[in-house]
Amino acid sequence: MKKIVLTTILFCFYANLDAQNKNAFTSGEWLQFRVHYGIFNASYATMELKETSLNGKSVFHVVGKGRTTGLARLFFKVDDNYESYFDKQDGRPYKFIRQIDEGGYTKDMEINFDYNSNQAIVNNKKHNKTTTIAVHKDIHDLLSAVYYLRNHYKTENLTEGDETELDLLFDDDKTFKFKLKFLGKEVLKTKFGKISCIKFRPYVQAGRVFKEKGSLTLWVSDDENKLPMRIKADLRVGSIKADLEAFRGLKHQFKVVVD
Repeated sequence: MKKIVLTTILFCFYANLDAQNKNAFTSGEWLQFRVHYGIFNASYATMELKETSLNGKSVFHVVGKGRTTGLARLFFKVDDNYESYFDKQDGRPYKFIRQIDEGGYTKDMEINFDYNSNQAIVNNKKHNKTTTIAVHKDIHDLLSAVYYLRNHYKTENLTEGDETELDLLFDDDKTFKFKLKFLGKEVLKTKFGKISCIKFRPYVQAGRVFKEKGSLTLWVSDDENKLPMRIKADLRVGSIKADLEAFRGLKHQFKVVVD
C-alpha cells in the first residue's frame, strides 16, 4: 500500500477542458473518502477547500489528509498531509506542501512556483536540499490539478476514447506527464443512491505499486460538481478501492438518479 492512500485519489482526475464553465466548487467544500484494501477498511482521506491570503493575494487553500485506521494501521501505518495554494481565477498553483509517512517511507517538501522566472523552487526539508526546476505557466501540483480540471471541462462533447494530458510537479526531481482516457458513462450504485458518472482510465507509470499503466479506473459525477465518486486500482499486491463517503459545502445540488 506504499504511497497509494491519498496520492491515488489525488492522482486520477478529469479531462476535456472548457474555460467557459462556471465554478464547480466553492470555499467550504469538504469531501471524505473511505479507502478499502482487500477485505480491510484501510483508511479515510479528506479534502477541504478554504479561502486565505498568500503574500498579500487572495487564494484558495486546499488541505488533503489520509490516514490508515483499524487493523490496517497495525500492518501499515499511513499519515499523509498535502496542501496547495492556488489562484482563484486561473487555478495555477503558488505553493504545494507534501508531508507523508507511509510505512516508514517519508517525505517533507515544499514547492514554490515563480511564474516571473518560470521556475519552481523545491525545498526538500527531509534532506535539507533545495533544487530549481524549469516550469511553464500551465504546470500544476497534485491538488491544484484536481480543482483546475473540475472547473474547466464539460461532458457533452466527450467521445469514447478521447484523451488529454496534463503536466504535474509534485516531487523534487522532475515534472510528470499525466494522461486520461474517457471510457464512457455509467450509473454507479453508491451509499447515496444511483449516481450518473463519467468513467475514465488514468494512465500512470507501472512499477512497485501499480501492476500496469492501465490499472486505474475513475468515476466522476456527471453533474456541475464533478465529484470523484470512486477509484479502483489493481496493485502489485491486491487491489484498492476508494469511495466518496461524505461531503458538505457543495456549490451545486448533488444529483441522484431516480428510477
